[in-house]
Amino acid sequence: MKQNKVDLRHELEERLRFEQLISDLSARFIHLPSERLDDEIEVALKQVLEFFQVDRCGLLHLLPHKDAWEITHVAYSEHSTPIPKDTELPRSIHPWAYEKLAIKGEIVSFTSVDDLPNEAHVDKQTWIEWGILSNLVIPILTSESLVHIISINAMQTERVWPEEFIPRLQLLGEILVSAMERCMADQSLSQHAARLNLAANSAGAGLWELDFSTNLFWVTEQARKIFGYHPEEVINMERFEASVHPNDLELIRQVLSRAMGEREPVHVEYRILDGDGCLKWVSSRGQPYFKSSGETDRLMGVSLDISELKQMEEELNERLKEIEKLKLQLENENLYLRKELKMKKGFYKIVGDSKALQSVIFAARQVASTDATVLIYGETGTGKGMMANAIHQMSARKDRPLITVNCSALPHNLIESELFGREKGAFTGAHARQAGRFEVANGGTIFLDEVGEMHLELQSKLLRVLQEGEIERLGSAKTIKVNVRVLAATSRDLKEEVRKRRFREDLFYRLNVFPISIPPLRQRTEDIPLLAQYFTEKYAHKMHKQIESIPRTTMKTLLEYDWPGNVRELEHVIERGVILTSGHSFRLAGQLKSSLSVDSEDEPLKDLATVEREHILKALRETDWRIEGPSGAASILKLHPSTLRFRIKKLGICRPT
Repeated sequence: MKQNKVDLRHELEERLRFEQLISDLSARFIHLPSERLDDEIEVALKQVLEFFQVDRCGLLHLLPHKDAWEITHVAYSEHSTPIPKDTELPRSIHPWAYEKLAIKGEIVSFTSVDDLPNEAHVDKQTWIEWGILSNLVIPILTSESLVHIISINAMQTERVWPEEFIPRLQLLGEILVSAMERCMADQSLSQHAARLNLAANSAGAGLWELDFSTNLFWVTEQARKIFGYHPEEVINMERFEASVHPNDLELIRQVLSRAMGEREPVHVEYRILDGDGCLKWVSSRGQPYFKSSGETDRLMGVSLDISELKQMEEELNERLKEIEKLKLQLENENLYLRKELKMKKGFYKIVGDSKALQSVIFAARQVASTDATVLIYGETGTGKGMMANAIHQMSARKDRPLITVNCSALPHNLIESELFGREKGAFTGAHARQAGRFEVANGGTIFLDEVGEMHLELQSKLLRVLQEGEIERLGSAKTIKVNVRVLAATSRDLKEEVRKRRFREDLFYRLNVFPISIPPLRQRTEDIPLLAQYFTEKYAHKMHKQIESIPRTTMKTLLEYDWPGNVRELEHVIERGVILTSGHSFRLAGQLKSSLSVDSEDEPLKDLATVEREHILKALRETDWRIEGPSGAASILKLHPSTLRFRIKKLGICRPT
């Protein structure tokens, strides 16, 4: 009986001693500076370690995104092996304990590892390897979520963990974690205040606060500079009103009255007279704050010196009439000249903004800066010559000539002398020496238009120029070196010409270094409205006519036509229409019908993609570009709307503007 009383007394003394420890630690962390926090936490853990006479006591932080614990603070006895702070303990080495602590929020406690259940076999093996005999791990809940745990390890002898100590240890953990969170909040607040002050000073902004109960202002140093207040001067409402320009004082009083009575935010621009008597413009913004009783408490805000902005505004106002005159002048300028200038600044008079054309222009820009040979494919009238000229103008050779040779327009017996030159008496009629086009283009660019029409015999000589940069005049054995960039164009399928042995294969590969294919107009119908407007303005200007619009029905007719002659045919159609137009609205000269139209039996076969594209375009035009619904294009074509949209995107079909 006596022994029981002794044990009970000893237990009470232990509990009192532990309560005293908790009380002392709590008092120590109330006003603890943030720079001493880490050291004091480790001192507290050391005292807990000594109280329980164990070997290790640590505070760990949960890393939920990693499923792991991170050691933030730890204390050791002289018999234990230290574990570095910031060490991460992954879930995989103690899955049973992780689930109980992190997921269920339960305490993990054992006097002996043999007391652990079978499902904790992985954890048991880890603790045995670490030499832990007894363990007590307590979850610390803050803000209703688990963020930390306290872990106490016994490694020399097994330890019994009295139940009555666990709530107090949990309280200690909450004290430590709360101190950490408070310090982090203080640091964040200090950083925020420093950033705010830096931002305000950098922007030249002055911060201020008006206390309505005392009518006194708190102002930053920047605000004093703006208003011209002395560094130690006390600023009250009377002093502030004295610095406001007399003509703006009533405005300021009305703004403050609304802020107090109607709780409106403050935003006002007004004039002040600073300490030197100089006039300034100030912009002030503020927000009123109120007591729980509803009474106005204070007004906080920011002020900026906007004198320079106001001066600029006055200068702009003085020039307003001049700007209005200039605007009217620009609006009255001839529309053709403005569009012409726009196209020159765009891409060398190549009109159009369709994806197909922009892709070609992008390729031309890429190759222009090089000396690579370019082969331009395209049907007749698509603008192959304009593309060649654009490439030359963007190249380093733009200051040298661009020499154009139409290989289909020169007779076969003359084209060689035109290209390579001739000596006097080289053939009948050669009365004088003549330099060839390659010589004239030396240092510049030569454009071989319709190169597919070149005779086979001449192709071999052209190949020599491309390979070796050498030519020989007709009637001369002297070799002449030339430095010429070659641009070529053709409306033929040169691969097919090679297959039919009408074009040299080796010359084809020499020319086909960088192929560019210009799409026909029927594959970029979205460019037709822009082209039609451009040509209408161009020829109306030449013929001194004022044509202001193209009717929708006329534009629809232009869009529905296939344009076998491409842009050239469209230009000629517009020119004929301008000639016959007598009013301000453009009209066509007649029905659109190709002069080269043939019977369907003689019509050349088209590839499947072209046929599909034309058929889809026809359906879209008939439905006014409606895709879904009973009368939509998808219903007519017996396709799912999403399938039709995919085909439209793949075939590069765009609705014309």
